[in-house]
Amino acid sequence: MKLNSANINVMVNACRKASKTLIRDFGEVEKLQVSLKGPGDFVTASDKKVEKILIEELLKARPTYSILSEEAGEINNDISFKWVIDPIDGTANFLHGIPHFAISVGLEHNNEIICGIIYDPIKDEMFIAEKGKGAYLNNYRIRVSSRSKLKDCIIFTGGPKREAKDKELSLKEYLKFSSEVSIPIRKLGSASLDIAYVAAGRCDGFWQRNLNYWDIAAGIIIVKEAGGFLKDISGGENYIENKTIIVANSKISKEMIEVLN
Repeated sequence: MKLNSANINVMVNACRKASKTLIRDFGEVEKLQVSLKGPGDFVTASDKKVEKILIEELLKARPTYSILSEEAGEINNDISFKWVIDPIDGTANFLHGIPHFAISVGLEHNNEIICGIIYDPIKDEMFIAEKGKGAYLNNYRIRVSSRSKLKDCIIFTGGPKREAKDKELSLKEYLKFSSEVSIPIRKLGSASLDIAYVAAGRCDGFWQRNLNYWDIAAGIIIVKEAGGFLKDISGGENYIENKTIIVANSKISKEMIEVLN
């Protein structure tokens, strides 16, 4: 089955167009790794360039919709519909020439995410979902894993950043999980792709602190439509407000909450 509603088509076209710039710029970043100046300023410009293309394409098709984006902030139009954009999720990977990053776009309607796309342009993998219509990877249906015991799981996480106030707490959580699973914890550097990988059953769970709305917006609907669950670290539903998140199937999410509390 292929998702082809009008809004999905708008999102796909915007991501495809922006990805051409992103792929071209990534090739330049790889060359800049060996330069004295480094790729920092170039990557910042690329981030803004990709964001500009996404916003232009989305507003061209839906001029009344609002925008929330990592770099541009908020563009307020019709507040009942809002695009939530992260132009490059995994910027540090991009900066260092590591081919693991994504464009992330979610569509919010009346404060609920109803469509989402996470697009990895290097691997040409598009994770996509629409409310009530399932989740897909390149047009193939995806589901979260069915594992029922945490000890058998592959768990992903991110952070903490050096300046994070709760850095010690995050490290304690890492140690807790490390003692519960037989496979070492993975940290790949892109929260949106971590969430997409849970939805696709590639990994079994993900947790992280200090995530912004644009980091997770598209992933929310993709995980839900893949049969997964999203909780905050205390086990509640306030993962957007609290900026902490656990993503997994029903059984594993319960075990993860127990470990963290």
